[in-house]
Amino acid sequence: MILLLFLALLLGFWLVPRVLSRTSIGHFLLNRWRFLEDSFHAHQLYKIPKFNQHMQRNQLHHKVLTYLNSLPSAADSDFVNLFSGNNKSNQIILVIDDGHQVFPDTFLGSRVYWKFDKDCFVLKMRRKEKRRILSSYLQHIHKVADEIEQKNNEVRLYINAENEPERNGRWISTPFTHPATIDTAVIDSDLKNKVKSDLESFLKSKQYYHRLGRVWKRSYLLYGPSGTGKSSFIAGMAKFLCYDIYDVDMSKVAGDSDLKLLLLQTTSKSMIVVEDMDRYLAEKSTAAVSLSGVLNFMDGIISCCGEERVMVFTVSNKDQVDPTVLRPGRIDVHIHFPLCDFSSFKNLANSHLGIKEHKLFPQVEEIFQTGASLSPAEIGEIMISNRGSPTRALKTVINALQTNNDANKTTMIHKLTHNGSVTGSSGAPRNLSHSGSVDGLVDLPSKLTHSGSSRTVEESGDSGLFCMENMHTGKELKKLYGLLRNRSRRKESVDLDGGEAKLST
Repeated sequence: MILLLFLALLLGFWLVPRVLSRTSIGHFLLNRWRFLEDSFHAHQLYKIPKFNQHMQRNQLHHKVLTYLNSLPSAADSDFVNLFSGNNKSNQIILVIDDGHQVFPDTFLGSRVYWKFDKDCFVLKMRRKEKRRILSSYLQHIHKVADEIEQKNNEVRLYINAENEPERNGRWISTPFTHPATIDTAVIDSDLKNKVKSDLESFLKSKQYYHRLGRVWKRSYLLYGPSGTGKSSFIAGMAKFLCYDIYDVDMSKVAGDSDLKLLLLQTTSKSMIVVEDMDRYLAEKSTAAVSLSGVLNFMDGIISCCGEERVMVFTVSNKDQVDPTVLRPGRIDVHIHFPLCDFSSFKNLANSHLGIKEHKLFPQVEEIFQTGASLSPAEIGEIMISNRGSPTRALKTVINALQTNNDANKTTMIHKLTHNGSVTGSSGAPRNLSHSGSVDGLVDLPSKLTHSGSSRTVEESGDSGLFCMENMHTGKELKKLYGLLRNRSRRKESVDLDGGEAKLST
């Protein structure tokens, strides 16, 4: 009789939860049953906050959130948020709500419970089992979360625009789905390969950097006029590395200390971007962050509070930036993004119009040789607007280049006149620099050079520091000057009237 009663109790413990779980009343009773069962055991609670005491993001909190969203118990909870997928409109994503819900999980035969408490997760497990499962359970969470993130391959964009930094930190994020890659950039193909090689070498060089006593980070300067593809190239670099982007809006930074706090709240495997830095540095009287603050942000002690980072800065004209900002060590790699030349134009015509040759190409090349140029963004937009007719697109590009060329000639004559370089009706300049450029406007040939005083050799191979110099050669400037001089001798003269240069025929 006692044996039968014992067997009945065992059957009840096995059967009751399974029967009750199929009805709403049963669901309620099941939770009460588990509560009653757990009341006979002592439990240990572990709190996992979103931020640590220094307001830095707790990576374990992010891992736990990713892990819990993958559990069947999350889908079966009383309240779940539904979101559409980032890349697929028909994809539905389940995300647990931050209400006071309990999410059960089972690991190595033991039942544990997760619960939201404000901005923290609370892990509850039986005290007698914590030594047996705690360490291996947390490792299991890390492994599952890493596999999910690797499968999703999602890059996120962070911006310093959080309205409640005391609670949520300084950054808010959104999925980064920019379609650009390094290969789609309108720059020299050899340069693209060098950038890829440099990034790959960086990823494999942790031990090498540590042996040198250096922080494992790499910094790039992208310089060139607006519309030459610097921002798109940054997107391509982030996707190549699969790094999150932290886009620093300097206008929203309150001061040097605030800039340091922003850097502290970034994570490893991230790309920290400051665009148009030259424009900000030029506003010295109104800038909240001092030059010293910018330098410390780039390579000071505060920049050592984290590793495996890539820092990217963009400027329009690096000649107008303080040399201390660009010295080797602060900037490792310089990459020039020039205005469009004929080679870049052909690449754009191939990608935007699907043509590799056209009867108008010689005419376009001739105009480029006279010194006319537009940004890749300007030429690309013309091609997109006229993509239905390649001929019309090329004719529109030709007209735009001619208009730009005429404007450049007028501007050049105006500058030469006001600098005292043009006298008489002949238009011959008085002052030529030793390099053959006019009024000290130096033209350097297009080439790859080393940015630093030495060439670094990574453990994985030879990866040099390099930069792209000016794409306009001295020969082109001389040709332009000759064209202006001949036109001046035939039918034009430059007159000074009230400090302004005028053309008269």
